[in-house]
Amino acid sequence: MDGYAVKATIAAVKAIIAGVKALVAAIAAGGWVAVVVIIVICLIALLLGSVFGIFFSGDDPGTGITMQTVVQEINADYDSRLQAQKNAVTYDELEMSGSRAVWKDVLAVYAVKINTDPNNPQEVATMDDGKKQLLTDIFWEMNAISSRTESRTETVITETDDGHGNIVQTETTETKIVLFITVSHKTVDKMAAQYGFTQEQKDYLAELLQDENNSLWASVLYGINYSDDQIVTVALSQVGNVGGDPYWSWYGFGSRVEWCACFVSWCANECGYIDTGIIPKYAGCVNGVQWFKDRGQWIDGSAEPVPGMIIFFDWDSPDGSSGPQDGLSDHTGIVEKVENGIVYTVEGNSGDSCRINQYPVGYYEILGYGVPQY
Repeated sequence: MDGYAVKATIAAVKAIIAGVKALVAAIAAGGWVAVVVIIVICLIALLLGSVFGIFFSGDDPGTGITMQTVVQEINADYDSRLQAQKNAVTYDELEMSGSRAVWKDVLAVYAVKINTDPNNPQEVATMDDGKKQLLTDIFWEMNAISSRTESRTETVITETDDGHGNIVQTETTETKIVLFITVSHKTVDKMAAQYGFTQEQKDYLAELLQDENNSLWASVLYGINYSDDQIVTVALSQVGNVGGDPYWSWYGFGSRVEWCACFVSWCANECGYIDTGIIPKYAGCVNGVQWFKDRGQWIDGSAEPVPGMIIFFDWDSPDGSSGPQDGLSDHTGIVEKVENGIVYTVEGNSGDSCRINQYPVGYYEILGYGVPQY
């Protein structure tokens, strides 16, 4: 057991001893309410001082800084750096790949590293400027953005009519500059190795990241409990992610697939909506539509939706992979809001990234909406 673990154990024992002494005194005085209060206070104090104090970091400690505000600032910085890569060069085409670390992974690493630091252990239940910088540093140690450009020369064939009913083909070459942006991240295991975590610290990490804690992470990251706008907040926190790795790998795929439905399902799972049967886990848009229709929770694309509804599209793309409109859904997302006749959505796999898009209410490519019973 390392030095900090010893200190933590001693502190816990002292707190328990103090609680027992108070318990004996309260029992002697007949104060059973006082007994319960003392026990609860002791347990809360132990919890707040441990790595599990991270689950209380969504509350404002009086500094005006909460975990939500810090996460939002770091997300904004990430988006700015991504945009800076695009603005740094002139290009004709953009190809993005990779993905950044999921926030609960970043926070789990942060909680264990900061709380169990043998030289300077700190509680992680509150946030201040110093901890904000530590979290920012860890985020950028786990995430990286790189870019490069490449010239591509393509042969383009154009067909024209020579005026006599004959088709004439003309070949020309075009050179395009392609900008490649790659977002990469380190896994929790790699960070544990980089920081030289002990087995005890690794066990803390594993415990924090148990699926049963997803609702606690949702509260920390998004600052809200179960409601129809929770999934919107979760989805918005993912804007800028490219490649879809966190979503299709969570679903169970070993390599990239068309991941718009995986994204919606992942967001629903973060809110606990899959376990409670509010939203289905689906990788195929057609299956998602059918789930809502089978339950009578479907409205067509001419309706005006509300935030939290699941939007489904039927693309009219005769030259694309989805083909012309056929009454079957090609794409899905989450309704963020509706303002002035415009539907704003958060969609995964929109240009291979998470984006906010907008469409007129009743837009012809909107097939309809799933209506979750939140």
